[in-house]
Amino acid sequence: MKLLNTVFAVTMITASHQLFSQTTNEKKAREIIEKAIQAEGGKKLLSSIKTLYSKSETVMDGRKVNWITKEMVPNKGSFEIEYQGRIVYRSWYDGKTGYELVNGERKLADPAEFKDKADRKYIINELAYIDPKLYKIELIDDNPDKVYYKIKATYITGKVTYLYYDVKSFFLSKEETVENGEKNTFSTVLQSDYKKFGDLWNATKSTFVSESGNQEANLVELYYNKGIEENDFK
Repeated sequence: MKLLNTVFAVTMITASHQLFSQTTNEKKAREIIEKAIQAEGGKKLLSSIKTLYSKSETVMDGRKVNWITKEMVPNKGSFEIEYQGRIVYRSWYDGKTGYELVNGERKLADPAEFKDKADRKYIINELAYIDPKLYKIELIDDNPDKVYYKIKATYITGKVTYLYYDVKSFFLSKEETVENGEKNTFSTVLQSDYKKFGDLWNATKSTFVSESGNQEANLVELYYNKGIEENDFK
């Protein structure tokens, strides 16, 4: 009986230590992301953003094109490819269903491409990360050089993303989707060259890393709370 009690006590101590460590890592992760929110412009500003427009320059198949994104809370969004002033491809999510426009023809999109959209509530991702109804977050301590904070973010759909925040600026420098991401999404994205648009700080250089070769997109225009309407998602 004495041996059993000892084993039980050791087990409880170990479990308590693991629970305490897990809780501490969750708290630290939240503190880091809250500092990232402050660096981007503050929670009040980020929470006030109801629509967001961005336009980036990139190269596809040897041609210079623009990527245009439009978002509206809670979960509406569209993505367009513009070539020589003409929209050659468009996909969008109207809050319930995803569509594609190819050669002027509207079609239902593959639901797998929008599987994470249904539960989306925020335009700015950091606000979602600190919402326990959407994400479980924890600080991962495997940064020997101490140049970034690595956070594991697990979405309610099961998607797992690792977030790397700079230890000085608290801006996001890299994100890796390692499990159950949306179809055809890049697994690793590098973010850099942050600039201010209005009161919002945002990366102006995004590098999408893949085995077939990296693709770089440079942000040329970004604005929020204007110029986007419901009809943009119909």
